[in-house]
Amino acid sequence: MNISTSAPTPERILHRLDWQVIRRLDGYLQGDYRSLFYGSGVDFADLREYQPEDDIRYIDWNVSARMNTPYVRKYVEDREVIAWFLLDLSPSVDFGKLDNQKRNVLIDFVATLARILTRHGNRVGAMMYGSSVQHTVPARGGRNQVLRIINDLLKQPRQKQGSITDLAPLFNSGLNAIKKRSLVFVISDFISAPGWEKSLNLLSQRHEVIVIRLWDPREMELPDIGTIVMEDAETGEQLYVDTHDKKFRQRFKEVAAQREKTLTETFKRAGVDALPLSTEEDLIRAIVRFATIRRQQRK
Repeated sequence: MNISTSAPTPERILHRLDWQVIRRLDGYLQGDYRSLFYGSGVDFADLREYQPEDDIRYIDWNVSARMNTPYVRKYVEDREVIAWFLLDLSPSVDFGKLDNQKRNVLIDFVATLARILTRHGNRVGAMMYGSSVQHTVPARGGRNQVLRIINDLLKQPRQKQGSITDLAPLFNSGLNAIKKRSLVFVISDFISAPGWEKSLNLLSQRHEVIVIRLWDPREMELPDIGTIVMEDAETGEQLYVDTHDKKFRQRFKEVAAQREKTLTETFKRAGVDALPLSTEEDLIRAIVRFATIRRQQRK
């Protein structure tokens, strides 16, 4: 049976990514992934007064309150990076073209980063979230660990539509379960009930957090294709709309743009870097672009 037409398996997915993505990333980044993993794999060393060039994520708010002046935590690098993937598998991640939904992009990204990390002797774990944390893969190293994460992702049931997703429990679970300072990738489309912002803020104070925000172009702008049925990916609620209506399309675009602006501001306040990842964007270009931006920010 031809691999390209066969049902996806962990081995097939990892083989494809090894040849089509990771080898090319090695070429673009010359195997240097420090710009992606900056700030992770560190142990607490000391405290000192805050300087203007310091990263606000390292402010110790308890000590700062007692001393009445900002203090930051100093860390020393650890040879091993422990990385965790906090994965939103709620109904809205099943949106997109049949052969390239946000869920597919999520799996490819996780497999790629997990492979790169474990290849360099690091450990990776994952928390998979639907309406609650359904499954946790403890952090371990090696190729078999990558295959296990892919396998468990493929086996996760697609969530039934019903209520709006709340991401706060996912972030709170990460706070409670991840004890040692780690590199945490939060992968979600952030279609959620409000109130998760505080939990993300707390998570970023304890760990190096990188947000991967999944999106599909059809969520940003409606094509002019006549009367269609729009369905809420979370609740299943349906609504007939006329996309010939120019004012409706413009209003849809404005609401989507405002949501993007709000998310960007929220991530900035939390002190986390965010990579917007589209279902129609080349994964290699997205990762290289993100690594370049992080490298420039650290100069």
